[in-house]
Amino acid sequence: MSAPSRGTGALTVIVGLYTVLALAAAGRASVQLADDPGHAPFAYGLTAAAAVVYFAGAVLIRRSSPRARAAARVVCLGELVGVLIVGTLSLIERDWFPDSSVWSVYGAGYGFIPLFLPPVALWWLGRVGSDRPAPAVGGAQ
Repeated sequence: MSAPSRGTGALTVIVGLYTVLALAAAGRASVQLADDPGHAPFAYGLTAAAAVVYFAGAVLIRRSSPRARAAARVVCLGELVGVLIVGTLSLIERDWFPDSSVWSVYGAGYGFIPLFLPPVALWWLGRVGSDRPAPAVGGAQ
């Protein structure tokens, strides 16, 4: 079994997007919670939770062990379910979201990247699954 190459273009983009989203969500939640935590605690809490999910995704997707890939799949599936539920709730129960969260309206405030990133990450994780060799892109580690 071949470990995924850390130089793989898709891996670099996916981990980069997860990292940027983790930093953006953490920054947003920090400002929102410091400024007026009682204004929209549900939305602010979801943004803080999204930051943790994105950080975990960035770390786990980058790792090459089968255990890390399995955990990454769980994180990505959980993220996708979260985006779909929160996105739908933000349209149906607008009063729950006086301020947006990262996943409000399916991540519209972030170019819908929160909606499309988990399926892309799951696709990539499937490509480098334990029964397939990693793409031969980039240098060997």
